[in-house]
Amino acid sequence: MKFLIDECLHTSLVTVAHEAGHLCDHVTFLGLGGRKDWQLMPEIRREEYTFVTNNRTDFIALYAKEKLHAGLVVILPNITPSLQRELFGAALSHVGEKDLINAVLEVDLAGSTAICREYSYPPT
Repeated sequence: MKFLIDECLHTSLVTVAHEAGHLCDHVTFLGLGGRKDWQLMPEIRREEYTFVTNNRTDFIALYAKEKLHAGLVVILPNITPSLQRELFGAALSHVGEKDLINAVLEVDLAGSTAICREYSYPPT
């Protein structure tokens, strides 16, 4: 799986993905920082990225328009980089070797426990 990390999340998430054996880029490293959310979608589509963000509202709306996509990971709380890394690690463990084709994986905190919720999207 190949991930693209949104600029609203820390660049260290790239290392978390690499250490788990995944390809990963960060919006900032690709020179895409400052672009509007909808302006990222052509790159996400072209490179078949599974996109990682904490901007659920905007990207759920954008992904609702996609008939086929490589997946969306949403880290729900706005948290420190160390907790972002922990929740992204939980997301990677949840996914394992499978793909998130036409799926959303939301990762949240319940106390100090990471909770992963995966569902098809857009709904069929």
